[in-house]
Parts: sequence; structure tokens; C-alpha cells
Amino acid sequence: MSVKIPQLLLSIGVCLGAGFIGSFFTVSAIPTWYATLNKPIFSPPNLVFAPVWTTLYILMGISLYLVISDKRKVTSKKAVLIFAIQLVLNILWSVIFFGLKNPTLAFIEIVALWVTIFLTIKYFYPISKLAAYLLIPYILWVSFASILNLAIVLINP
Repeated sequence: MSVKIPQLLLSIGVCLGAGFIGSFFTVSAIPTWYATLNKPIFSPPNLVFAPVWTTLYILMGISLYLVISDKRKVTSKKAVLIFAIQLVLNILWSVIFFGLKNPTLAFIEIVALWVTIFLTIKYFYPISKLAAYLLIPYILWVSFASILNLAIVLINP
């Protein structure tokens, strides 16, 4: 398979762009509002989040590229649509949690995000097993983030 570099970079760029949009709501809230929240003992240090998310967005972009560039032309519009929905939900979580400062609503939203990531993996798998596998770290991280989000809801009155 020959790699189409512009298409690969665009796919990665779209995903990194989603992260960039979400960071508008996150960056200013971390040293202010987020710093005032009680967090569970398993909450990672703030400096962990940026490199983890950057890596996940790159993996998501590669995964998307593998699906949209499939030579067999079995690309499912539904698979790409579900991917797009999960990407929007990814941004929306930052808006709700950090922008609106509403961890309860963010928890409900992150459950929807988790479901759409799962569906993305399910729909990507028949097209490209590697594309589906590249999303496993993402769903694992969002699983952890969901537990962290819920813990924040429960320990902050």
C-alpha cells in the first residue's frame, strides 16, 4: 500500500484540530476552576494530559486515513460518519466540562462519546483491522477519563 502523504496529513490534522478546538476551553480552566476541584487519588498530574491526547489524536488520524484510503473501496460512509460524530463529541466534552464547568453533564456526554468510539471501532474493523486496533488506546483512555469524570462529580458537592 502506498501512503498518500497529503491525505494522511489531512486526516491527522483534522483530529489534531479537534484537540486544538477543545484546548480553547481547557487551557484557561486548568489553573483556575479545575485546580479548585477535589480530585481522586488516581487523577494523573496535569502535564500528562497534553502528550496523551496528542498521541491519541495522531492515532485517530492514522486510523481515519486507513479507512478512507482503503483500496478495496469498502469504505463505509456510516463508519466515517460515526467517526465524525465521535470527534464532535470529543470536542463537546471539553466545552461542557471545562467551558461550562459542568462535570455532571460532561459525564453524561462522555458516556455517549464512549459509545460512539466503540461503534467507530466496530465499523472500522471490517474495513481495516489496523484502523480499529489503533483506536483501542483511545477507548481505554476515554474509559479512564469517564471514571475520573464520575469521581469528580461524586467528590465535589
